[in-house]
This record gives sequence, C-alpha cells and structure tokens, in this order.
Amino acid sequence: MKYKIIVLFSLICINAYSQLPDGFVHVKDVIPDLDVELRYYSSNNFLGTVVDGYQTNNLVLTIKTANALKQVQEALQDKNLCLKVYDGYRPQRAVNHFVRWAKALDDTINKQIFYPDVRKRYLFKSGYIASKSGHSRGSTVDLTIIDGNTGKPLDMGSPFDFFGKESWVNYNGITKKQKANRQLLQNIMLKYGFRNYSKEWWHFTLRWEPFPKTYFDFEVE
Repeated sequence: MKYKIIVLFSLICINAYSQLPDGFVHVKDVIPDLDVELRYYSSNNFLGTVVDGYQTNNLVLTIKTANALKQVQEALQDKNLCLKVYDGYRPQRAVNHFVRWAKALDDTINKQIFYPDVRKRYLFKSGYIASKSGHSRGSTVDLTIIDGNTGKPLDMGSPFDFFGKESWVNYNGITKKQKANRQLLQNIMLKYGFRNYSKEWWHFTLRWEPFPKTYFDFEVE
C-alpha cells in the first residue's frame, strides 16, 4: 500500500510538472544556482500586490532562452558574479492585470517607489503599460547582476521597474560606476544572443526567439 501511495504521488508530480507547453522549461532545471526573485509573485512591484497568473516563485522560459541564459551565468561566474532574475515568462492574464490596474487611477500605493514623476493616467501614453508584452512569448527576461559572495545586486543607478528616464540604458545622470555596471550587463547579454530594450536597463529578449508571434497564458506554478 505504501508503495502504491509513493507511485501515485510521483505520477501526480510528473503530471503537474508536465503541464508546460512544448518548448518551455523550469529554468532551475537548467541553471540550479540561479537567483530568482519573481517580483510579480510579491507586493514588491509597481502594483503593490501579487499579480494574476503568478502562483509561485518559479521562473519559466523557453528552452532556447534558458540555455542562452546558462551561458551568461557561467561567464559571469568566472568574474565571481551571478545573475538575479526578476521576471521571465509572463502570462497574458498578468498583462491584463497591469492594464486593469493602470485604469484604476486612485490605486497608487507604490507610486513613490516606482513612478514618482509620472502621473498614472499617462502610463499607457508613455509606453510603460501595454496590452501585450514580449514576456508572454517566453523569451524575454528582466534581470540584473549580483555579487557572487554577498548576493547583493550591483548598483545600476535606478531600481528594477522604475518608470522614468533614469532607467534608460544610456541615461547620463548616473555615476561612472553605475554606467560601468549597466554596460557590463548589456555587453554580456548581447554576447550570448540577447537584444536589449533601450528604456529599461534590465530588459532583454532572445534574438530569433522560438515563438515570436505567440502570446501564452498558462500560469506560473
């Protein structure tokens, strides 16, 4: 009887694990030592709440993207540095949550942290919120670099998900060290096949992504 229970439990786990669409992977299976802090599975984000579709702190990406990210991680470790990932695959329902939030103009709980100089009514016009996101295609990541000894993120001159010019890759109002840290991240991601987004130093998409026109909506679990 005990054996049957163990087998049944194993089958349930395998079944739950196999729900990812073909071409996707749990990234920890590819990069076991990767530091993952999915910000939308917390209240530490511009909405101030857990976002729809994030059921766990489990990074999911396309297999091709995860393998490229592994190369980045290994290259950084030669410098006693590592990656820290804030978001990867993002369900369409999460993007829909962003849109609903952006329309609720009185919901500004984290404004002073993430968008102090932008009026919420202009988030769509300014391009900070949109009805579709490359993250939903599974090959876009938001990340930074951390110190391999302390786990502390390098100073990039602005926080992750900060809405403002301070987050632009080539923003000049930061220190030489902050610029160097940003450039290190940009260079190493480019080297291993990622293209950046000029207005978000943390945002990268794999070139020749496997699902360039498909927006997925399975949950992160």
